[in-house]
Amino acid sequence: MNDRRQHLREERPYNNQRYSVYRRGPLDTKQEVRAVLNDVLSLNGRAARFNEATPLLGNLPELDSMAVVSVLTSLEERFGITVEDDEIDGSTFATFGSLVAFVDRKLGM
Repeated sequence: MNDRRQHLREERPYNNQRYSVYRRGPLDTKQEVRAVLNDVLSLNGRAARFNEATPLLGNLPELDSMAVVSVLTSLEERFGITVEDDEIDGSTFATFGSLVAFVDRKLGM
């Protein structure tokens, strides 16, 4: 099994600061992408209701061009992947499912 699937960094709040811990176990890409979207876009838990067909780009006012960059950076950090500029287009952020599929492809899953 891929090490990226074995060791997943979690950020947890403690004493008004964030710190990273590593946990072992299978990677749940959907849950982790939901967490990134929720944290970066300050969705206050709304991402928990996202399913594969949930539209993102054009549907979430919080997801503007600057937020896309922040989401990508957070995905790179959380999953240990590198995203090149030519790998991203509007279809990547079309739906929650398309974003999860993109991350899965980057992880080689």
